[in-house]
Amino acid sequence: MPDAAVAKPPLKVLLATPRGFCAGVDRAIQIVERAIEKYGAPVYVRHEIVHNRHVVDRLKAMGAVFVEELEECPPDRPVVFSAHGVPKSVPAEAKARKMLYLDATCPLVSKVHVEAQRHFDAGREIVLIGHAGHPEVVGTMGQLPDGAVALIETVEDARVFAPRDPANVAFVTQTTLSVDDTADIVAALRERFPGISAPHKEDICYATTNRQDAVKAIGGQADVVLVIGSANSSNSVRLVEVAKRAGVRGAYLIDDASKLDLAWLDGAASVGVTAGASAPELLVQGVIEAISAKFAVEVTEVEAARETVSFKLPRVLAG
Repeated sequence: MPDAAVAKPPLKVLLATPRGFCAGVDRAIQIVERAIEKYGAPVYVRHEIVHNRHVVDRLKAMGAVFVEELEECPPDRPVVFSAHGVPKSVPAEAKARKMLYLDATCPLVSKVHVEAQRHFDAGREIVLIGHAGHPEVVGTMGQLPDGAVALIETVEDARVFAPRDPANVAFVTQTTLSVDDTADIVAALRERFPGISAPHKEDICYATTNRQDAVKAIGGQADVVLVIGSANSSNSVRLVEVAKRAGVRGAYLIDDASKLDLAWLDGAASVGVTAGASAPELLVQGVIEAISAKFAVEVTEVEAARETVSFKLPRVLAG
């Protein structure tokens, strides 16, 4: 009998770099872990700390209890706010209830909150480019009074937006959007409002941009792209869109190796593999192992950028 490995068809695996955890996600997870270490279980977390089922399940096993609203939390236990950010009303309620709370909002999301406040203080009408209902959008809009921020999701929305004063408009964006789609929306806004105030620095975060660039780098070489991440993860969904736009035969979002259909790879010479910013590297390796069961795999890392960013933990948990 010939060796089974010899009979396997060859397949190149192009591993996108960077992929997986970003600095904001890493910090948020550490905040929950350190809080459990310091205060004991249970520690409550308002909303999923990051949008990944595996991360949430692991933290649940350690003693985290995930809730959607503060009213579900007892006042005598710590509560952590998710990496996506929260409306101002949430910490205000926690203070009123004399709760110990820890804010795991990504610093790059907090930057958008500061920008929105600055525009509001300057009397500008604010446009937020983002996806309705996403917790980051809810949190950003909740920094300011009702009606102060108009949400724009598409180029068409930008074309019909009617501000009170077209000469006094500003925009901010969700941090996890498609770079290309957002550029189209911004272009439509600039065309209509040439004097529109823009962010000092790009709102779409470095990690989102880098992961999309990495998918573009493998997209031209791969027949199929697999994106590891949860369906409610905005940045993971965007990676699938970017891969499809790059012209691959098929692009699929999967939670983990158990969701991989190896038939997707039939006839493929190469497959690109990446992971959203909230997906652990362990899941990437699991998918490569699953592919190796059927194919003779040759793994090549395709580096689009190097990331050196890190964010400090809250002082109460540092050290």
